[in-house]
Amino acid sequence: MTRLLEINNLVTRFYTPDGVVHAVNGISYSLDKGESLALVGESGSGKTVSALSLLGLVPPPGVVESGEVWLNSPQANGRNLLEMSEAELRQIRGKEIGMVFQDPMTALNPVRSVGSQLMEGLKLHLGLNGRSAHSRALELLELVGIPDPHKRLHDYPHQFSGGQRQRIIIAIALSCNPLLLIADEPTTALDVTIQAQIINLVKRLKADLGMAILWITHDLGVVAGLVDKVAVMYAGHIVETADVRNLYAQTGHPYTLGLLESLPLVDARERKRLVPIPGRPPNLLKEITHCPFAERCRYAVERCWQERPLLQPISPHHTAACWRSDDVHSGLRLTENSLAK
Repeated sequence: MTRLLEINNLVTRFYTPDGVVHAVNGISYSLDKGESLALVGESGSGKTVSALSLLGLVPPPGVVESGEVWLNSPQANGRNLLEMSEAELRQIRGKEIGMVFQDPMTALNPVRSVGSQLMEGLKLHLGLNGRSAHSRALELLELVGIPDPHKRLHDYPHQFSGGQRQRIIIAIALSCNPLLLIADEPTTALDVTIQAQIINLVKRLKADLGMAILWITHDLGVVAGLVDKVAVMYAGHIVETADVRNLYAQTGHPYTLGLLESLPLVDARERKRLVPIPGRPPNLLKEITHCPFAERCRYAVERCWQERPLLQPISPHHTAACWRSDDVHSGLRLTENSLAK
């Protein structure tokens, strides 16, 4: 495969009246063309902020302090995205990288028809005239499964259901045939049935269009049959990376183990209580020099409080930032089919 996206040592901070929030702390990962990666972790782990950092969309008082973001695309042209101007990034956002935001109701403009919002990017990035943009907008609505697209193109966001609005956001993100689709918790506010429909839609579009996907979620059960590989984030750090099958079969970090133990199992032979992760995430107003998960970890030893472990290989295509990865391996054995979708 050809490398599409490479992130090296990305650091993002928020300078607040209470102090500096260490939101993203030197994360690195890569994504090949046509490949899919899930960034997984609980709220506040840094998933969304890291994705917004790639696109220059971190809101004030956030600052991307350092790092490199390389996109193998015509517009990027071998340059670090973090060094580009806002005008240059606008040529990449929407055209080469599409993004699906968490809340479709706030992502859509309530006073403009969905057709005008779909056609905006087509005119701006692809230079289509009104008739061509209208035709393409109809194709996009049909592609994402909106019934009667000729009529619905003139409707406003409040006239659609939550699931339909999410489909429209996906259509807008796909409108210019991006190389990479970033989907930030696209199913969080939807019921289980609609969640499944959105997930199946994204899987089909990935297969049909050949784009790469960065899927952001807190739910490891969702990603089991969706992505090729997973990066688990905790307290602004990536603590484990693996091919999706290896992550479930040979879990290497206690935090990942905790996320898996808190999921219901479809093939469980007896009813068991879900196991919550005890304690709270660390205060990110303080720089963490030891293992960030130590306070909540049942495997923690003295070394965990003295030195922060870095990502180390534990098997081919599988890394974990844990001093006791070998012990964690025996903690849980799951298959993709064991997880509730």
